[in-house]
Amino acid sequence: MRILIIRHADPDYANDTLTEKGWKEASLLADRLQKEKIDYFYSSPLGRAKDTCKEVAKRFGRENEIVVHDWLKEFDVRPLFPFSERRTRVWDMLPEFWTEREFMYDRARWHQEEVYKESNTEEAYKIVGEGLKNLLASHGYVRERGRYRVEKSNADTIALFCHFGIEMILLSHMFGVSPIPLLHGFAALPSSMTTLYSEERREGVAFFRCCEFGSLSHLYAGGEEPSFAARFCERFTDDTRHD
Repeated sequence: MRILIIRHADPDYANDTLTEKGWKEASLLADRLQKEKIDYFYSSPLGRAKDTCKEVAKRFGRENEIVVHDWLKEFDVRPLFPFSERRTRVWDMLPEFWTEREFMYDRARWHQEEVYKESNTEEAYKIVGEGLKNLLASHGYVRERGRYRVEKSNADTIALFCHFGIEMILLSHMFGVSPIPLLHGFAALPSSMTTLYSEERREGVAFFRCCEFGSLSHLYAGGEEPSFAARFCERFTDDTRHD
């Protein structure tokens, strides 16, 4: 089975849809994906993800087959970190804060940080994990002790249209690693696509391998510059996002 995790195109957050640039990105993504086989379309309930999904699905004539899952919406947990005067998302920690805490790298202990306990981060994380586990089980791959029992081996392609934060949470669950290094060390830019394949090296037992992360090949093919979203300034003196 193949899993496509697709971040929504450039967002118009105020109106919960896409910007003019975002619609162009979504169209270029649809150009790219209509050459592929997609068997199932799943989307976050938020407009920017649904609009991206619809732009792709309509190329297949399957706008009415999109299934919306609440657990695919953005991971909108906002702890109050000691270095900040306002609540920020879990991927907005400063490196001098999280890298000094060894447990942040531990898949079983990362959520023990006090600000995470106060903001119910672990509970939100588990909800996403349950949603993913149930979805993959419905496609024949049942999670067991960090791997998957294959009840229905298949070559289906499922596409998940979601958000940057939730993509890192999904990968954290799939690979059994702490989400913190993923949230701070990776950036899936708008309309980017991550591809995972199942590997059933022994009958009935599978794992998933990431063969492509954050691909923007459709934008380069269409001569469209990637958005800056999900990144911070490259240099302190840059006139781009610091916080």
